Amino acid sequence: MSKSFKNFIDSKWVDSVSGKTFYNMNPANKDEILGVFPLSDAHDIDLAVQAAEKAFKEWSRVTPPMRGKILFEAGKIMAKKKTELAQTLVKEVGKTMKEALGEVKAAVDMLYFMGGEGRRLYGDTTYSELPNRLAITKRYPIGVCGIITPWNFPLSSISWKVSPALICGNTVVLKPARDTPETANKFVELMQEAGLPRGVLNLVHGSGEEAGEALVKHKDVNLISFTGSSAVGRKIAALCGERLAKVSLELGGKNAVIVMEDCDLDLAVDSVVRGAFSVAGERCTATSRVIVHQSIYDNFTEKLAAETKKLKVGSGEDESTDVCPVINEKQLNTIMRYVEIGKKEGAKLILGGNRLTHGVYSRGFYFEPTIFVDVRPDMVIAREEIFGPVLVVFKVNSFEEAIEVHNATEYGLSGSIFTRNVNRAMSAVDRMETGVCYVNAPTFGSEVHLPFGGVKKSGGGHREVGKAALEVFSDWKTIYVDYSGGVQNVQFHKD
Repeated sequence: MSKSFKNFIDSKWVDSVSGKTFYNMNPANKDEILGVFPLSDAHDIDLAVQAAEKAFKEWSRVTPPMRGKILFEAGKIMAKKKTELAQTLVKEVGKTMKEALGEVKAAVDMLYFMGGEGRRLYGDTTYSELPNRLAITKRYPIGVCGIITPWNFPLSSISWKVSPALICGNTVVLKPARDTPETANKFVELMQEAGLPRGVLNLVHGSGEEAGEALVKHKDVNLISFTGSSAVGRKIAALCGERLAKVSLELGGKNAVIVMEDCDLDLAVDSVVRGAFSVAGERCTATSRVIVHQSIYDNFTEKLAAETKKLKVGSGEDESTDVCPVINEKQLNTIMRYVEIGKKEGAKLILGGNRLTHGVYSRGFYFEPTIFVDVRPDMVIAREEIFGPVLVVFKVNSFEEAIEVHNATEYGLSGSIFTRNVNRAMSAVDRMETGVCYVNAPTFGSEVHLPFGGVKKSGGGHREVGKAALEVFSDWKTIYVDYSGGVQNVQFHKD
């Protein structure tokens, strides 16, 4: 019998009000049920928000350094449990152990970084325009934060959002992705072990259509932080706008690598293969487009196909696996639909393009690493996010054309260029319409002490992680202390 899990509301493990449940499935083996979880709705969300609202008064009065001690302790606990947590990620997401351990490290790093920010929630002290007046700024918490996280990085994305929310003094209602619920439970458990007070962090499982939407619409939720598709992000922004709630969106990407004729060709090929096909291409920063100078185009694509053929598709539990399964049947069907669109559009398929169904593959959601060449910027597969192990390759005649093709997308998360020319590299960094840029490196994610996020349809303008995350989860207050002994007003001050 599968293990049953619960919601966590007001520091108690509870079933959903309706009693409804859903199954959590291993994407590498759909016959393996990992657990049974509450299928929650608006009633459960309301109970969680009430608990968070009640806890906010006391938690917001805890000093930031004391909050930071709890995050440090949580980081230490998570580091000790890294293997257990990674094994859960391997089961839930299908990742390889190496990929899973890397995600745990990112989550630990964020807890430590934000723990340190508890000593640095700096404001400004400056001179007033008026005499005998002190002018300062301080950060204050926003209130109850609704956090909705994705399935592709279920542990690090929770840590990336919950850690800054807590260090700023907010309370949280967490609604994790339905495909990766157990990871969220383990995160909440270790936060409680670290000493987080009652009601500060609440966890509600369920679908985005019911639990997620109820959280977004709840009148007492002051901020929504969401990572997911641009289509869903647009709906969340509209709903939050109706009630003037704050919103932070980290959305999709159609990330490109520019490969110039003077590059280290082997480095560029290796980086593109890793960027496109690790985690089965299911990352918002995955390399999904490659823009190659015509003078090395044939050589590059030949090497690219040869190196990609070496990749082994398999279960994350197999140490020899390079490309893990995709998350579920729905996502697999989406990938297959885009492959068929690419064929009809006239792109040339030189590798992959098929679901793997023979032998052990029949039990999971496996798809071959896939490469299209001779792709045009106006094709659907060149413009829309596929979120799978599918790579499209363009041929360009110049650096100027490469930049033009790079920016010919509605997304703007991550971009990269491979070149030995420093002038060209720095020009690309300036001109790429992305929030994250790389030179001679894959389009991977960010380090926790640096801002992460995109432009255009890749985000709402805010940045995650680093000090920039504090801007999302805190409000500024400007404070004037007048010790002149009289009434002063800068608007009425005579020049």
